[in-house]
Amino acid sequence: MFTGIIEEKGTIKDRQLVSEQAMLITIEASQILDDMQMGDSIAVNGICLTVTAFSETYFQVDIMPETLKTASLKLLTEGSSVNLERSMPANGRFGGHFVSGHADGSGTITRKETRENAVNVAVDVPDELAVYLIEKGSVAVDGVSLTVFGISGRTMTLSLIPHTVSATVLGDKQKGDPVTIECDILAKYMKNMLSEQH
Repeated sequence: MFTGIIEEKGTIKDRQLVSEQAMLITIEASQILDDMQMGDSIAVNGICLTVTAFSETYFQVDIMPETLKTASLKLLTEGSSVNLERSMPANGRFGGHFVSGHADGSGTITRKETRENAVNVAVDVPDELAVYLIEKGSVAVDGVSLTVFGISGRTMTLSLIPHTVSATVLGDKQKGDPVTIECDILAKYMKNMLSEQH
């Protein structure tokens, strides 16, 4: 379980295709390596991945076919920046919202504009994800816990504070770029329960 509060940006050091639908990624990092153990769960752009090897400067994760189908990780290249977050400790602060690290799908940035000290970002999402979005509700975009400030059809509007712009990969993304989406887990449970009643 994660909170969507990004700890640092890492850099893709190496990307190896194991097969057409599987990949091994090596990520350079610093802060999250402090207490790393084999088998740790790390959210990479919001995707929960398992550490299979690590050193003082990098760690490795395997990406399975199912993960590649629903996430924008397949578009990463050597040198790409990624959002990194360790799983939430039982005694830690809870600053974001419940983020499982299991992507629901991908969206596309359709607009990005600066308003005073904020950067407003519009993201188009598939119809099957739009039903889980509510104004002032939570959503994880590339692993970042954000509040939905507006909804118009399949498009949600997000507002990034200066820290989010500088500390996450969302600050570098532009119109047309894909992002990984994880809808609020509580909204998904609620919709599932209501669907079973009809």
